[in-house]
Amino acid sequence: MKTVLCFGDSNTWGYDPASITEPYPRRHPLEVRWTGVLAQGLGPKCRVIEEGQNGRTTVHEDPLNIARKGSDYLPACLESHKPIDLVVMMLGSNDLKAAFNMTPVDIATGAGVLARMVLSSTAGPNNKPPKLLLVCPPPVGDMSHLPELAARIPNGAERSALFPRYYSALAASLGCEFLNSQDIVKPSRLDALHLDADEHLKLGTAMALKVLSLL
Repeated sequence: MKTVLCFGDSNTWGYDPASITEPYPRRHPLEVRWTGVLAQGLGPKCRVIEEGQNGRTTVHEDPLNIARKGSDYLPACLESHKPIDLVVMMLGSNDLKAAFNMTPVDIATGAGVLARMVLSSTAGPNNKPPKLLLVCPPPVGDMSHLPELAARIPNGAERSALFPRYYSALAASLGCEFLNSQDIVKPSRLDALHLDADEHLKLGTAMALKVLSLL
């Protein structure tokens, strides 16, 4: 059996954008989340592990949302789930927050720190590194109707639109596989950040085709 680890933020966790008006985050059902669609597409000979967390960053500690630093958690995560055949990593959207003051190229550099952790680890079969599929995060949408959120993620749409350039260059420099989610999905109009159910289906279907080609 092949093992695929999906390491990401709230869009990997399956945050339902309709819950933005509710007191706590709500999750899409398992079969709706792109990770669930991926698992179904891969079939019974593959095990898909969801490792999504709301607010997770690449390398930044959020003073208002503790224990979200991906670089702190990733080593233990790799060790816990080994042997892993493939790591699918989609992170960077939360690094757009004003608190971090990061440019798109800085954010891709942070993703590179995590990518190198994967590629230098012994978390794969036979104590070798697993394969890595680096996924460019989805675009950020129009936040004009969400002024408080827009203040936390200034110029989110414009800045996230630059992600594909830098993430694809990162993947090329590392020699790992790349997928641009911005060619596949768009964010919900409700919160401009998370994916509606139909977008999860699109992403999971595309992920399954890509992952099958790698495994």
